[in-house]
This record gives sequence, structure tokens and C-alpha cells, in this order.
Amino acid sequence: MSTTGGLDPAFVDDATVVVDDVSVWFGQKVALSELSCSFGPGVTGLLGPNGAGKTTLMRAMCGLIPPRRGHVTVLGHDPRGHRDVQSRVALVPEEDAVPEALTARQLVRYQATLNGITDADAVERSLAEVSLTDVADRRLGGFSKGMRQRAKVAAALVTDPEVLVLDEPLNGADPVQRVALIELFQALGAAGRTVVVSSHVLHEVERLAARVVVVVHGRLAAAGGHRAIRDAMADRPRRVLLRSDDDRRLATGLLGLDQVVAVELADGGVTISTGNAGELALALPRLSRQLDVRLREVRALDASLDSVFADLTSR
Repeated sequence: MSTTGGLDPAFVDDATVVVDDVSVWFGQKVALSELSCSFGPGVTGLLGPNGAGKTTLMRAMCGLIPPRRGHVTVLGHDPRGHRDVQSRVALVPEEDAVPEALTARQLVRYQATLNGITDADAVERSLAEVSLTDVADRRLGGFSKGMRQRAKVAAALVTDPEVLVLDEPLNGADPVQRVALIELFQALGAAGRTVVVSSHVLHEVERLAARVVVVVHGRLAAAGGHRAIRDAMADRPRRVLLRSDDDRRLATGLLGLDQVVAVELADGGVTISTGNAGELALALPRLSRQLDVRLREVRALDASLDSVFADLTSR
């Protein structure tokens, strides 16, 4: 259940992964508490501060950690006890645990052998998808962190998974590599794969995923599109930047609007706080005509995932 007030939300109609009232704890530490959500085809961003329970959730989804309470189903089955499901799910962990003596090609080939992959071209295709073909015979111990991340992604892709779970896969990647990986994950999602990407780089998740699941203190904080989440937080004022051909007159007029909580006039324009962005959007054109002021820019300052995440985690 989402705390954002009935937004699409924790569950999707075509779910391939369903997390139902799951709790996980280790001794006295509660990692997940009565968490329910789901993931379907396409790319979903999994967000949360350090220690929120994201990694525990991803491992439970892949059958590596048993829930103490509740149930996880993947492709309709328990991922811990169903061999066919295990072969259709791949996890790229955040930990940099790769055998440094192996080359990238050997790592991917080893993963293919473990999974009974008989397609002779599968290894080369996977290496090419992450642009490692030219360095595939170099040992992983000499790779940068970003290159090792790509090698782990290639090892996951060689199994041709229906569900791909990636824990901070962009860590250590340079800007060019980040763009390439984002485009790869989007392509996999567009092809009907279920791709779950955990990241703390919020603007990249905003670019990567249309749907977001936010976990805070082991509980579901929100689920849905990031703009829908922000719009559903009606109890939090939104900040909007306005620029016009007469900012001073505009600022004076804005003070008379019921939807405006605060007004700040500066050289860069007028910044306002509003408790109802929808009504403000209707009131601004009328005010502009009344004041004979031409609006040049209207821009939400807190509609990004960074702001959504900060608001949710501060609750």
C-alpha cells in the first residue's frame, strides 16, 4: 500500500514480481517490514536511502533471502524453490565480487556454462551489448570499477533473463558508459523484460525509469510515476519559479492569490510556494492578463526525483 494516497501504485496489473506483506529481519535488525509492491515489464527504479532495505528486497526477489513473513512470487512461483524461475531471473549485485584472475570473456562463458547455455554466440553478444568486446581477454583485476560493473551485467545478460535485477549498476561508470547502460536497460524494458534498477543517483533514475518504488526504513514509502508521487503529496507546498517582463508587478499580484503561500522576488525571477499547484496553474493565466504581464517561464523547482525523495524520506 502506497503512502502517497492512492496513486497507482504499489501493484501493477501485469506484474511478474509480487512482494506481498514481506518482513525480513536479521537478529534485532528489521530490514523489511510488511512491505508490499510489485514489478512488471519495463524499467522500474528502486530508491531509498542507505540502509532502507533495497538490497534485502532485491535479494528476496531473487530467492536469495527467505522472507520471515509474507510471500514473494516471481513469474507466478516461489523463486527459492522453483528451478525454472531461477533460470529466468538474474541479479547484478552491488558488491564488487568478481574473480580477478578471470578475463571478462571467461566470466561470461563461466556463467553461460553454469546455466546450460548452448548458444555458441551468446557470450559474444553479451559482451558486445556492454561494449566490452575489445577488452574481453583482459583480466578483471585490471578493470576499472565501471568496467567490472559492465562485466557483471554481461554475465547476467548471457542467461537471457526475463527478470533482471540490478543493484547500483551505474556505480563507477564514466558518463559515456552511464548513457550506454541506461539505453541498454531501457531497450531491455521496451522488449518486455522486467528490469529493476536500484540507484542513489536520482536524476539518472528519473531519466531511466517511468515508474519508481521508494523504500524507507524497510517500508514502502511510495510507488508510481515520480510526478504523480509529487502531485499526491498535497500536504507539502511546492516551489515554482516564474519569470516575466515585470517580475515586481507579478510578485505583488501573486500575494493576493489564495493558492500562494509565500513569494520571493530576486534577480532571477519570482519564486513562490503553493499548496495547490493545480489551482495555481489555472489562476496564473488570469492574473497575467489582469496585470498585463507577459509570463516567460513557469517551472516547478521541486518536481524532480531529488525533491520527491527528500520529501518522502523526511517524513
